[in-house]
Amino acid sequence: MSPGFNVPSRRRSGGAQGGFTLLEVLIAFAILSVAVVAVIQGFAQGLRLLKVAGDHQQAVLLADQKTRELVIPVEGREQGKEGNFDWERVVTVVAAPDLTRTAATAKWRVYQIDVKVSWGDKRGVEIVSLRTSAETPNTGLPRSSVVPATSGLPRTPGVLPRTPGMQTPGMPR
Repeated sequence: MSPGFNVPSRRRSGGAQGGFTLLEVLIAFAILSVAVVAVIQGFAQGLRLLKVAGDHQQAVLLADQKTRELVIPVEGREQGKEGNFDWERVVTVVAAPDLTRTAATAKWRVYQIDVKVSWGDKRGVEIVSLRTSAETPNTGLPRSSVVPATSGLPRTPGVLPRTPGMQTPGMPR
């Protein structure tokens, strides 16, 4: 070395000390924070989708219930509200011009039952089903397939009611 350019060495006698600079630590925290935010957003999106799926399932169950509770189809429109859900049921007679009506089929009608359930902003479910029902001879209204109850007790179709004091063959007392 030339005289006058004597620069002290930066080497320390205790060996090389390891560690991170402040810039490296800040960059690591920035990367970690971005990753944590992405994970939290993923969980939040999953929870939102879970709620939407639950609402959709409840709406389908309600629409199915409103379709099935209609025992005697009669043309018309009904609507109501259950919880957060608004529902509307429309029953119409389906015209079948290409089917020839005979004496045996004259009493039968085909009904379209359309049930719409809506909730929230622009969310909804619609179920459409067809049902065949016979008209009663006198009124022209659809005939019910429900067996009327006797003496205030519910009756199971195909099972005869027991009268106290009478022995029915095959039935225990």
